[in-house]
Amino acid sequence: MRLRLGMIGGGQGAFIGAVHRIAARMDDQYELVCGAFSSDPAKSKASGLLLNLPDNRIYNSWQELIEKEKQLPENERVQVISIVTPNHVHFAPAKEALENGFHVILDKPATFSLQEAKDLQQVIEQTGNLFCLTHTYTGYPMVKEARQIVLSGKLGKIRKVYVEYPQGWLSKFEEGTDNKQASWRTDPTKSGIAGAMGDIGTHAFNLCEYVSGLQIEKLCADINIMVQGRQLDDDGAVLLKFSNGASGILVATQVAAGEENNVKIRVYGEKGGLEWQQADANTLKVMLLDKPVEIWRTGGGYTSSFAQQNTRTPAGHPEGYLEAFANLYKNFAFTIKAGLEGKKPEKEWLDFPGIEEGVRGMAFIENVIASGKSEKKWTDFTI
Repeated sequence: MRLRLGMIGGGQGAFIGAVHRIAARMDDQYELVCGAFSSDPAKSKASGLLLNLPDNRIYNSWQELIEKEKQLPENERVQVISIVTPNHVHFAPAKEALENGFHVILDKPATFSLQEAKDLQQVIEQTGNLFCLTHTYTGYPMVKEARQIVLSGKLGKIRKVYVEYPQGWLSKFEEGTDNKQASWRTDPTKSGIAGAMGDIGTHAFNLCEYVSGLQIEKLCADINIMVQGRQLDDDGAVLLKFSNGASGILVATQVAAGEENNVKIRVYGEKGGLEWQQADANTLKVMLLDKPVEIWRTGGGYTSSFAQQNTRTPAGHPEGYLEAFANLYKNFAFTIKAGLEGKKPEKEWLDFPGIEEGVRGMAFIENVIASGKSEKKWTDFTI
């Protein structure tokens, strides 16, 4: 049985919408049945027709989608709504969808502000409907393996975490051109109070908490605008203190000229460390005291059930960004279906980001920007 999927946003020219649709199709767990793909009705219609949707399931607005879909018979109406709009159009459609009985997949960051994320958390708790936040990089098999290694105690007590996300695509004033992605991501009325720290810093933050199994309690941020005329940060570095006393460094920049998307994490404990980077996503480097460096690979029989659940091909066959994205969709689908069948989901299926990660991600944004403006050296991580 395929889950009936609807999409809000993600029309023609929207990069992330196509990624979500590929991810949904990869494991044959969803069927796209409706959409409101743009705030421009004509563009929404054109986008829906290109996706082979029937005319009567292509809507002029997200409000119309929710209103008309809930009137359809239960065996026809959409079950899961994927929201892939700019940040300022996250909270309202997610809230309405949940309150009208639909499960929600939402692109990160969760909302426009921390307060909206808290409000959305209340809605999720009140409705009991399921929610997935697409922090893509936690979907990689070897990122899941890294987390399991840390949680197993193999590295001992964690002492140090380094995470970085360098991009170079905003090294010039791209928002001054017809670059739609640059335009909204650097606009505080659409993106929120943060630029790079909201767009990719939240990914780095989520990755370091996910892999380390720890939570950040204090931070000290240096936030910069490097490109003249830009309204939001395009570069930053953050010193971190974790719940167990470990320290860390987070770097997120969109002005590292020549860089692409090589997000990277290193975690070190008393007994050893590990390293993973997206440029070689099938490889996890494990470094233990007094032993040679070990190279762990996706698809190896020695990997955990969490890594194996998210691996599709035999060892040596590359799986990348689209597959990692699809793992979030797949695990979310399995969890929904378990509920429909009155069964308890497997623990591996439940391993996808949810509203707790969304709230902490929004708190990261607000704390980092506040710290960057403050003269105080260290600030508490508050929610």
